[in-house]
Parts: sequence; structure tokens; C-alpha cells
Amino acid sequence: MVKEMPSVWKLRASMIGTLVLIIGLSTLVFTLILSLIGVIDILVLGVLVVAFNVGQWLISPYIIDALYRTREIPENENPKLHQIVENLSRKSGLKKPKLMLAQIPIPNAFAYGSPIAGNRVAVTSGLLKTLDEEEVEAVLGHELGHLKHRDVQIMMFVSLLPALFYYIGYSLMISSMYGRRREEGSGVAVLGIGFMMFSWILNMFILYLSRLREYYADRHSALIVENGAQKLSEGLAKIVYATRNMGRKRKEVQHLNAFKALFITDPDCVETDSVVLSAAGSGDQKLVQELLSKRLTTLDRIIEIFSTHPNIVKRLKALQELS
Repeated sequence: MVKEMPSVWKLRASMIGTLVLIIGLSTLVFTLILSLIGVIDILVLGVLVVAFNVGQWLISPYIIDALYRTREIPENENPKLHQIVENLSRKSGLKKPKLMLAQIPIPNAFAYGSPIAGNRVAVTSGLLKTLDEEEVEAVLGHELGHLKHRDVQIMMFVSLLPALFYYIGYSLMISSMYGRRREEGSGVAVLGIGFMMFSWILNMFILYLSRLREYYADRHSALIVENGAQKLSEGLAKIVYATRNMGRKRKEVQHLNAFKALFITDPDCVETDSVVLSAAGSGDQKLVQELLSKRLTTLDRIIEIFSTHPNIVKRLKALQELS
């Protein structure tokens, strides 16, 4: 336990530092906006953008339920799964969330919720068909980690910021077309482009924060599930391998990736993540070892920068250290 502590504090420090940086940069640029332009119009725009996003967050569970065709699983339908969630919730110090089933073939799971809908954990029909019971338990431990660490609320909050700056930049671009003087319009247009570029930069920090929180949720699963690091490693490897082999079925549900940041793995990265698995034989541990033997390329690192989830090799290595 003592050996793990530096990694825990390093992970927490990185997440807090990234969050502080995101908020600090946003505050600095927003202050600049208020000093350069009329305060009233910008404030009205800011309030509208924030109100829209908060409203979207409050009703998002219902949108997700409709998009992924989820339904609540009655306890008498799958008592074992309910018992797993009950036990893991108690270990996590959480009230048991609603257990949902998403009717999609991709093996995955996700946690979501809002103050009006409550917390929910969903497993896909593909996940229950692909993983063993113990691996499903480790995946659910990861999802409960997201709820424990309030990742839904934190990621919603930081995601407001780039949306705010993007719409401010876009508003300035439109207003520049109606400037009284040509020079004035050009200056406002440049300012608008600058804010839109800043929104993109801010998104890069948010993606980094998202990847850190995936590591943190993995660690939570390893701590509350017996032999959780190994079980989660096997589960992740099988999810990547099975998703890659879905081929046509995966393409048919490509539109469902709108909320892929919620998933335990990124469906868009399976081709990159599973290249080495094409030569892997049967056996859960063999899949894990094949992935761990892969060396990260420069392309892998670049792709990871634009992903909501860590590279699968780095993720499995982190879990191996916990073992």
C-alpha cells in the first residue's frame, strides 16, 4: 500500500493541476474579453451559453437513454449483476445507482446522471456477451469510480468553457461583418478567430484531464475488486479485440459515438489499439501480454493527444503496476 501512494498523489496532483490550468486560462481570457468589448453583450452571451449547457446536462441522461436504447434492468432479471453493483457501491461509499442495459452490440459500459435523473451505470448487451462475470465486475468498478470521483460533473463543468469561448468567438466573427468601419471589422474578426483557436487549445487540456480521470477510475476498480487490476486488464483487452472484430456491426452504430467520452474504452481507437491483437491467440492473459509487448510509436502518441481515453498499452501497464 505504501508503495502505491506516490502514484496516487502524482495522479491527483496532475488532475488538480490540469483543472486549475483550465480554469485559470479561461478566467484570464474571459477577463480580456470584458476589458476589450462591451460587457453587457458578452455577459448575456455567456449566461445563455452556460444556461444551455447546464440545461443539456440536466436532461442528458434522458437523451442518452433514447440514443443508446437503454432500459433499467429489473433485479429479478439479473440478480447477480445487481448484487455486484450493490457490493461495489457499498465498498465505494456510494448509494447504489440505477443499473441500465444499453441495447447495442458494442461491448462497453458507461456511468452518467444528473441531479434530476440520479446516477446511472449502464452495460451494453455486447459487454455481457463478451466478458466473463469477474471481468464485468471490474468494468463496473471502473464506472463506479467515475461516480465516486464526480467525473460526470467535473467534465461537464470544464466542457462548458471551450463552448463558451467558441460561441463568443463565433459571435465576434458575425458582428465583424457589420462593423461601422472596415478597420474595426477586421480587428473584431481577428479577435474572434483568436477566441475560437483558444477554445481548441482548451479542448486539448480537457482531453488530457479526461485521460487522467480514466486512470483514476481504473485505480478505483483495482482497489475495490478482488484482483481487480488483472480482471480489468483482461476485460479491456477483450473489449478492444471484440470491438475490432465486429467490422460491419461497429460501422452501423458509429453514430452512437456522440457520448464516447462516457465509455470505458474509445470505440474510435480500436483499430490503433488492437493492431497487435490480430496475431494473438486465445486466452485472456495472452491478449493482455500481446498488448503489453507492443512498443508505442510516435503516431500512437499523437493519436492519444486527441483521444478522450489513454492509449490501451499505457493503460494496461499502469494496471500491471497496481497488480
